[in-house]
Amino acid sequence: MERSVAQGRVPEARPDRPTPPPSRSWRALRIALALIAVAAVAYTIWNPLRFYNHFVWQAEAFLDGRAEIEYPVPATDDSPGNWFFQDVLLVERPRGGEPGTGLIPFPPLPAILLVPFVAVFGLATDQQLIASVLGAIDVGLVWWLLGRLRVSESIRLATTIFFGFGTVFWYTAQLGTTWWFAHVVALAPLLLAVGLAIDGDRDSARSEDELPEPGRADAAGRSIGALARRPWRLLDARQFVVGFLFGLAASARLTVLFGAPFFVLVGSGGSWPRRAVSAGLGAAIPVGALLVYNLVSTGHLFHPAYEFLYRAEAFGYPTLGYHLDWAIEDPRYIPQNLAIMLFSLPVLFPDQVPSALGDYGALCVAPGAVRGIFDEACPIALPRDVGMSLLLTSPAYLLAIPALRLHGRSRLVTGSVIAVLLIALVNLMHFSQGWVQFGYRFSNDFVVFALPLVALGLALRGGVGRLGWTLVAVSVAANLWGVAWGNLLGW
Repeated sequence: MERSVAQGRVPEARPDRPTPPPSRSWRALRIALALIAVAAVAYTIWNPLRFYNHFVWQAEAFLDGRAEIEYPVPATDDSPGNWFFQDVLLVERPRGGEPGTGLIPFPPLPAILLVPFVAVFGLATDQQLIASVLGAIDVGLVWWLLGRLRVSESIRLATTIFFGFGTVFWYTAQLGTTWWFAHVVALAPLLLAVGLAIDGDRDSARSEDELPEPGRADAAGRSIGALARRPWRLLDARQFVVGFLFGLAASARLTVLFGAPFFVLVGSGGSWPRRAVSAGLGAAIPVGALLVYNLVSTGHLFHPAYEFLYRAEAFGYPTLGYHLDWAIEDPRYIPQNLAIMLFSLPVLFPDQVPSALGDYGALCVAPGAVRGIFDEACPIALPRDVGMSLLLTSPAYLLAIPALRLHGRSRLVTGSVIAVLLIALVNLMHFSQGWVQFGYRFSNDFVVFALPLVALGLALRGGVGRLGWTLVAVSVAANLWGVAWGNLLGW
């Protein structure tokens, strides 16, 4: 067992740690490239054709110097148009046979990423293919991030496989439509931010490695006072870059912001005030730019289309349990959303496909009909479109449990736990949980903070072992089943 892990310390790089031998570096690179290649094949082999590509239309609008997209645009022989888009706030109604304009509420980073592609390919840009390729790169970044930890190669490999094929990220990257594309884009800078923060952290002979103890409050106060007298020393360049990347991720998925405590506890700078100020200043640039974008494009700091969408979805889908007298973010949504996140089960032995999954009519009515795993006419089970339990679709998350005993002793573990809980809590208060979906797609928002816990949990168990590989294999099988059914059902 790694000594730093056993003592509850952040598994970080010492300044005097020897450079890995070239053979090990090349081996790690070869494994990374192999993982990226396998993920690219797995994510593109289905790559179902879907036309929810809001960000392509947004990128085209940016190229024309405006925030509003043309909407609704009817279908033509060359394009399906966007008349069927739901998540658009109409600004100018169509008149004289010309389309009107509308605003989409989603943060703009995914559209900005697509601008050079749209400049070349126009509205024919394949957003889903780009999502799959970027998703494969995200898998390689997970391998790199886990290399910042002092864990064995087998733990690093098992955790990367779990992320790429045993979580809802597989479904996310291969689908790549608007909502899923935002997750794929957000994860790239977030993985870089967390990896650089872990790598930039430094072991110390002093107790800076550990969380402050009550008896050290005076010393902490003196440290803060000294920095306050010399405020320029609060800025650490590396942690500033970490914060910038973190803020960049939030400009694709807003809820990522609630992982901020991680960067107060983990990163370069030598003390929590320096880490917090440096990361905060870095994050303020993209987050501030997002607020300015909202203000310029809508006249509001927070996009007004969210309220419109809330009401439209609540009226349009009354069976989903939304309450218009509740806020978009409301603690009263937590019980029903927590039930989806942890306890929602598939539809077992259905007599017919539920209408939300597609109108297939009556099933298995013939005497002696035999059910199959992927039999559209007579399935054993179908995924539930409102979401399914994380414990069922990704049981390898349970491997993080041993690491939780380091909560309060390791800054890495404590920061990761706080980030996961805060992000999950905010998402659970949201009126919608990501419908239509396989699994629980909002877990993409906190998966980067959960992966170090899984890896450290395996390290504390002494390695991956039979249990670890079994849970990873079950997770991969569950997500293979979900990806296949999602495409069979046309989600």
